[in-house]
Amino acid sequence: MARLNLLEETRFEKLPVSVFENPKIASVNVAHRIAELIKTKQANNAPAVLGLATGVTPIAVYSELVRLHKEEGLSFKNVITFNLDEYYPMQPNAAQSYVTFMNENLFDHIDIDKNNIHIPDGTLPLEDIPAFCLDYEKKIGDLGGLDIQILGIGRTGHIGFNEPGSAPNSGTRLVTLDDLTRRDAARDFGGKTFVPTKAITMGIGTIFKAREIILMAWSRKKASIIKKAVEGEISGDVPATYLQLSEHVEFILDAPAASDLTRFDTPWLVKDCVWTDSLIRKAVIWLANTLKKPILKLTEDDYNNNGMAQLATEKGPVYNINIHIFNKLQHTITGWPGGKPNADDSQRPERAEPAKKRVIIFSPHPDDDVISMGGTFIRLVDQKHDVHVAYQTSGNTAVWDDDALRFVEFNVDFTEKMGMDNTHLKELYNKMRTFIEQKKPNQVDTPEIQTVKGLIRKGEAIAGARYCGLDDDHIHFQALPFYESGKNQKNPVTNADIQLTIELLQQVKPQQVFAAGDFEDPHGTHIVCFNIILAALTELRKTEDWAKDCWLWMYRGAWHEFETHEIEMAVPISPQELERKKYAIFKHQSQKDRAVFPGDDSREFWQRAEDRNRDTAKAYDDLGLAEYEAMEAFVRWKF
Repeated sequence: MARLNLLEETRFEKLPVSVFENPKIASVNVAHRIAELIKTKQANNAPAVLGLATGVTPIAVYSELVRLHKEEGLSFKNVITFNLDEYYPMQPNAAQSYVTFMNENLFDHIDIDKNNIHIPDGTLPLEDIPAFCLDYEKKIGDLGGLDIQILGIGRTGHIGFNEPGSAPNSGTRLVTLDDLTRRDAARDFGGKTFVPTKAITMGIGTIFKAREIILMAWSRKKASIIKKAVEGEISGDVPATYLQLSEHVEFILDAPAASDLTRFDTPWLVKDCVWTDSLIRKAVIWLANTLKKPILKLTEDDYNNNGMAQLATEKGPVYNINIHIFNKLQHTITGWPGGKPNADDSQRPERAEPAKKRVIIFSPHPDDDVISMGGTFIRLVDQKHDVHVAYQTSGNTAVWDDDALRFVEFNVDFTEKMGMDNTHLKELYNKMRTFIEQKKPNQVDTPEIQTVKGLIRKGEAIAGARYCGLDDDHIHFQALPFYESGKNQKNPVTNADIQLTIELLQQVKPQQVFAAGDFEDPHGTHIVCFNIILAALTELRKTEDWAKDCWLWMYRGAWHEFETHEIEMAVPISPQELERKKYAIFKHQSQKDRAVFPGDDSREFWQRAEDRNRDTAKAYDDLGLAEYEAMEAFVRWKF
């Protein structure tokens, strides 16, 4: 019976999928499966032939294998490995090389015979690559094929570097990388310009021959492509869909990566549901959006014909459901993000008292505050709340080199005009210029250049906060230590990061905290900064009464908004306030026109912010609520 229920829940899925609570648990599971294979092969005096992947996804798997080796005696003497791919051209000792990656994350920490390691050679002359690829295939074949192949998945749906258009029977070969793949790799290389345009990859046909294939994916960022791979039609446009043809494949996902699958996203389409308030809200909004109808115009037939008959039967009549959800959404809308004084707050998202609240807006980078919630920022100040802003990191990796030189040149000229001795400054400038002229892609800046870039962003942040109405003593720069590595790869969070945040919170004792709630990238600065705030508040709530009464509101960054059914506070932004928000964003001149890390959206940050805020207002309007120019949205964190 349990198996029948599972089949019912997963009937949209065309291959086996296992979902784990988080990547750590999932990775340990995969690592132990690999370990069991190795031990079984050892018992039979046979080699274990592993196909390995690189990237963020398998790091925790390799970490657990290293632990098993060091703490439990797992030997890799009988292990032979073949890596999926390598950039071309690529020197093996380069920081971005997959040789470097595998050595740092696995091979240097285990007892594997180095002669048993095989990674595509990124140094070959072009004319030698076809023969190398044939030999790579032959080595795998001579060993009887791969026992297990570990895969990640790219946002194009690539496995290995088999980009859209790859043939299902393709072998190891040189390929051209998709532009999206190169954009996703840009941070590792210090910009897309420096990302190789080609790679050597195992083919889909090669992967397919493995006796066991495990594809892993973590984070909300992968959810949309996982849905296509698992539930979509087989297509060369999404190479991972070819895995649907294998009888030996399993997808291992964390909950966020699985969140777009039908059984999680719209479970009423596959099974009977326990209809909680939040699920009813999600379902009704989904139905309205699917049918392009306002909520109050949804009918019983609409429910019955679109998989929601159970809801209509259990909670109906449907018009009562519609009114209930409409009112719930209506109550999220407020022009008083700090609470409306002397008003009944039982149906409002924020408390009426105290009428004037102490507020901290935490900004992971020096511009997230105005980009993400600039309209609400301005509204809070205009309504006379005691608003502070805390810039958690310097943002010094996101400034162009020529901007840094330009600012130092200004200082050289200024000191000269003022008749000041600038000999040392000129020497420093010449050293900086020489370094930048010889700088390699993704090379760490000198401390002096890092300082200049940090000061550029600090000055812009001050200008933006002042424009929003803050006094200088309400503008705080934390420079959290985890960020100050000078590299795109940041340091681990330590107690020092949390303690700095605790000290600021104790100084202000806020009733409201706003923080970036972007969790798509599990290694991104936003989620790291959020977790630091959460750790600080959690610690303070153990001993301090004010902290127990401090509400934590999450906002989203420039990339995307909360889903409508998730929103708990929607702050309408007038045309005039939207204009003021835009001018606050303009203060961040180093991020205008062409940001160092623009993502895969060609619009400037102010354009993304405006469009997103207008889209949020339109989403409410489409559901039959009041029509506003724009809206900023928030979700409250529940401790």
